[in-house]
Amino acid sequence: MAIHADKTGSEEDLYEDVHSSSHHYSHPGGGGKQLTINELISDGSVVCAEALWDHVTMDDQELGFKAGDVIEVMDATNREWWWGRVADGEGWFPASFVRLRVNQDEPADYAALQAGDAGAGAQSSSRDQMRTNVINEILSTERDYIKHLRDICEGYIRQCRKRADMFSEEQLRTIFGNIEDIYRCHKAFVKALEQKFNRECPHLSELGACFLEHQANFQIYSEYCNNHPNACMELSRLSKLSKYMYFFEACRLLQKMIDISLDGFLLTPVQKICKYPLQLSELLKYTHPQHRDFKDVEAALYAMKNVAQLINEQKRRLENIDRIAQWQSSIEDWEGEDLLVRSSELIYSGELTRVTQPQAKSQQRVFFLFDHQLIYCKKDLLRRDMLYYKGRVDVDSLEVEDLEDWKDRDLHMSIKNAFRLHCGATGESYLLCARKPEQKQRWLKAFTREREQVRLDQETGFSITELQRKQAMWNASKLQAAGKPKALSRPYYLMRQKPLALPSSLPQQQASVLAESKRKPSTFWHSWLAPFRR
Repeated sequence: MAIHADKTGSEEDLYEDVHSSSHHYSHPGGGGKQLTINELISDGSVVCAEALWDHVTMDDQELGFKAGDVIEVMDATNREWWWGRVADGEGWFPASFVRLRVNQDEPADYAALQAGDAGAGAQSSSRDQMRTNVINEILSTERDYIKHLRDICEGYIRQCRKRADMFSEEQLRTIFGNIEDIYRCHKAFVKALEQKFNRECPHLSELGACFLEHQANFQIYSEYCNNHPNACMELSRLSKLSKYMYFFEACRLLQKMIDISLDGFLLTPVQKICKYPLQLSELLKYTHPQHRDFKDVEAALYAMKNVAQLINEQKRRLENIDRIAQWQSSIEDWEGEDLLVRSSELIYSGELTRVTQPQAKSQQRVFFLFDHQLIYCKKDLLRRDMLYYKGRVDVDSLEVEDLEDWKDRDLHMSIKNAFRLHCGATGESYLLCARKPEQKQRWLKAFTREREQVRLDQETGFSITELQRKQAMWNASKLQAAGKPKALSRPYYLMRQKPLALPSSLPQQQASVLAESKRKPSTFWHSWLAPFRR
C-alpha cells in the first residue's frame, strides 16, 4: 500500500484509513513472555530490564528514565505497560521501551566466579553460560537494530521520496542524514557476526575480530551524529504542520513500527554507537584470558571506546557553537566573516602585551585562540567588561617562535616571557609577552593543541554545516535584540503518543539557562572563559 494523498483525499483521511484497517500494529511478543516474567516475580526473583529508549513523561504515574538505565520490573501483567522501579521512583512504563536484561542472576554468579567458591568445572560452566548469554544478547540486539534501520529506510525514506511535493532531496538528507549508508554497512557487519557465531557451542564464538574488521565503517556514525541536531530542528519545524505529522504517523503504522515519534527512531543510531563499549566490556568480563577471542575482544573494546569518545566530543562541540555565536555578538565593532565560518572550538584565551616595532609601543590586548584563527580585542578603558574587536590572525599559516628573555637595545626595553608569531600568508610578525613564564608556556602548549585539533578534525571529517552556522548566528542575533542570554535549547527526543491520537504539541524541551545579564553589552564572555584564567 503506497502512501500518497489523492486529489480528493487528505493526510487526515489517509491516517484514518490506515488506523481503521484490519492490520494490528503492536510490538512483537506474546502473553507467554509476560507469564514467565510474572512467575519469576511471584517466586521472589528480581527481574531487571534495560531501557532501550529515553522515556520522557510529565505524568506522575509514569516512570521516566534514560536509555541504558536498569529498571526493576515489579509487574508485567499488562502486555503494553509494565510497573517498575528505578532509583528515584516507581511507575508505569511502556514495555516496548525496554529489553529484559541478560544474565538476571549475574551478580551472584559473577561474584562466585571471581571469588573462586565453586569448583573449577562449575566455574568454567558458569562462565561459559554467562558468555553465551552475552553473545546471544549482542546478536539479538544487532538483528533488531538492522530491522530498525530497514524500517526507517523503507517505511519513511522510500515513502518520502514518492512525495516530491512535500520533500526535497536536500530536506531528506537533513532529516535522515547518512542513515542509508549506515544500513548498508551494518548489514555487512551483522552478516560477519552471524558467520562467526558458533551455534553448537555459542560460548566459543569469536566476535571480537568482526568489530576489528569493521571498525573503520563505524566512523560513518560521526557524520550521522553531527547532523542529528539539524534533523531535530527540521522535524521540529515540520511538526507544526499537520499534514507532515499525519504523513509520518501513516508511515509508522504501515511499517508496523512501535509507537514512537520519528525523532525518537532517528536517535537510535546515536545511542547504538555509544552502547558498543558496554556490550564489549560485558563480553570481555566473561571471556577467559586463554580464550581465542580474548585479545580481539580486548582490542575491539579499546577501538569502540575511542569511536564513542570521539562522537561524544564532536556532539559536545556542536552543542557549543551557540555559545561561540553569542560571544561574537557581544564583541563591539566586529569586522570580517563570522567566527563560525572557520572555527568551532575555543582552545585558550588570556591577556598578552603586544609590542610593535619600531616605536616600541606596547598594547594590552585580550587574545582568543580558536581552531584556525586567533582573535584579539581591546578592553574598554572605563567598562572593562566591554571588548572591541581589533583583528585576527590566520593560524593555519602561522609559525610560533619561542624567545629567550633579552634586553633590546633598539627598543630600549627588556623583553620577558615572549614569543613571536610569524604569519606566512601576510608576512606580518607579532611579538607577544605574557606576564609570567607559566602563562607563556600555557600559550605555547595551546598553539600545539590547536594544530592537533585541526588535524583530528581533518581525519574525522568534522565540520559545521551552513545550516548549523546560520541557525547559531540567528539565535545569537535574537538574543542580542532581547538584550539577555537565551536558554540553549536541546533537541527533543521522545514523546509517547496515546493510541488513536496524534501529538498535538511539541515534546517538552530540556534547557540549560545561562545567567541573565544585568546590562548591555553582555558579560557573558567573562563567565564562559573563567576556566581559562589560570
